[in-house]
Amino acid sequence: MAPMSSNNKPTSEQAPAKLAPELQQILLVTARKTVEYGLAQHRLPTIDYREYPLPLQHQGASFVTLSIDGELRGCIGSLEAQRPLIEDISRNAYAAAFQDPRFPPLSKAECPLLHIHISILSPPVAMAFSSEADLLQQLQPHVDGLILESRDGHRGTFLPTVWQSLPDPRVFLRQLKLKAGLSADYWSDNLQVYHYTTLSFGEDRGHT
Repeated sequence: MAPMSSNNKPTSEQAPAKLAPELQQILLVTARKTVEYGLAQHRLPTIDYREYPLPLQHQGASFVTLSIDGELRGCIGSLEAQRPLIEDISRNAYAAAFQDPRFPPLSKAECPLLHIHISILSPPVAMAFSSEADLLQQLQPHVDGLILESRDGHRGTFLPTVWQSLPDPRVFLRQLKLKAGLSADYWSDNLQVYHYTTLSFGEDRGHT
């Protein structure tokens, strides 16, 4: 395990694009302990980032996805790195379990059945395109995560894992528009699209 940092302030450096398996495990354990603490105490635990290895103190953007028997049970995340990665993971795990508006709060009976998956995002990069066809031509299935924004405030994102269920770029983009609150055939020259990649990992399927 990497040495602990003695810094008193969170570093603004971006979390690394790769994390050693033992660091990934720390994040998964932190996410699960956050959910368990939330069930017992009905609040978010306090995370002191200084107690964790330095790479986890760097600012990071993440999504935490919860599933039960392969079915989505909650997914909340951050698109921009604004706080230490370890804290971002904890906050998003708590929100995915108890604050995802698509689901009721997680119950104690569900907790042992829960599978936790984490995605750490690279900084988003704006895409340049002349038309929808040009944008579609540039998309990299199973690699790109996308953020779509319209000038009037509509916004949505799909993680790269969504390509597993929506492998066709045209369908992927249409569904992302719908998620952003736009019509599937919406198009505007003012539309902004950003792409990013993720480092993704989850709990051992044998976890109980």
